[in-house]
Amino acid sequence: MSKGSKSIAAELIKGAVAGAASVWVMDRITWYMYKNEDPKAYLKEKKAQVHGKYVADVAVDKVLKATGTDLDQRQRWMAGRGVHYFLGIAPGMLYAALRHKVKGLDAGGGSLYGLGLFMVMDEIVAPVTGLSSGPTAYPWQAHARGLVGHLAVGMVTDGILRGLDKGLPR
Repeated sequence: MSKGSKSIAAELIKGAVAGAASVWVMDRITWYMYKNEDPKAYLKEKKAQVHGKYVADVAVDKVLKATGTDLDQRQRWMAGRGVHYFLGIAPGMLYAALRHKVKGLDAGGGSLYGLGLFMVMDEIVAPVTGLSSGPTAYPWQAHARGLVGHLAVGMVTDGILRGLDKGLPR
């Protein structure tokens, strides 16, 4: 394996670790926000969700339907959490691999990255793929929570990567 391959492999591993940790942090922040928001906003959001489910759970349902597979309730829940974490790990790996190559990608300590994730994933990809309703179906609190959560993902991912850079070879 060449030195460049080792470097990319190390960046991908660091990105996976940072991405997973960032999802964990995002969940704590967004759960706090959920618990403290107007119950009417929560009900409006639940009504807007596809089948009253979160994006990761809708994705699991679509894959199961496409493959003709079924899972029990616990397996579905675990698969949904796996998809949820994957949606932080995969972009974290990409961010880690590109942050030293794309000037400005790490702007704002990862906040630009987090903003990009929010805009692309929550506001465009999820509705276009049928994993969520269109943005106007959701109350402003859902968008604010999503933005705050994704900013946290970006900043935590970037912070962990910077810390790992100091302790691990690139």
